[in-house]
Order: sequence, then structure tokens, then C-alpha cells
Amino acid sequence: MKLIRFHATADGASRFQEVEVPLNQSRPSPAGGILRQSNAWPSPAVRFVELPAGLEQSWHHAPARQIVLVLSGCLEVETTDNQKRQCTAGQAFIADDLSGTGHSTRVIEGPATVMFVELPQGFDVAKWST
Repeated sequence: MKLIRFHATADGASRFQEVEVPLNQSRPSPAGGILRQSNAWPSPAVRFVELPAGLEQSWHHAPARQIVLVLSGCLEVETTDNQKRQCTAGQAFIADDLSGTGHSTRVIEGPATVMFVELPQGFDVAKWST
């Protein structure tokens, strides 16, 4: 499973990175077959947010390192190198730019409903995705 991560670079810019989420745990399903899943981690906070149609947030930082799951609508995120990615219902990305210029966000189809799953202190995305 792949997620898009955007993060701050050493020069204060922001970039996208594709992250592979390993589904390296398996267990039998009571309904038959084998379920594959990632490692679990505790989350300090989970919240649901509705972003209004037409919302345009200029350059800003993520308030915390978090996975953002789009439940409805469509968001577009832009990094400082002018790259843009859209995320629709059922897709998720990792907001990981707590410093530098940050990113901009637009609601393309909305309102958009999202779930923010905060990552724990010290969570190592690189280690998790190998």
C-alpha cells in the first residue's frame, strides 16, 4: 500500500515522497482467507474535520505529524516546487512538514470530510515504510 507524504526539506522548502506501507503482519479471517495488515501504533489524537467547499489555505505547516484520510470530497495539496497532488475519498497522505514554508491546500470538491490521525512523538516514517 502506498501513501503520499509531504515533508519539509533542509532548505525550508517542501516536497512529496511516495511511502510504501508494509502490510507485513497476517492473521486468518473468521470469514476465511488471510488478512494482511501493517504494524500498529498508538495515536495521541484522532479527529474528524469538515473542510468547506472552495476552501483555499495558503502556505501553512501541518499542526502535527499526521496521516490524513479523505472520507469525502477532494483535496489538492501543493509543495514549494509547484508539484500538486489530489486526494479523493478513500485515499490518505502523511502531513509531515512542521517547519519551513509548508504547503498549500485547496478543497476541489467539497465540502471535504477528513480524518486526522496524529503520529506519536518520534514516529519514524522511513523505518515504518521499510
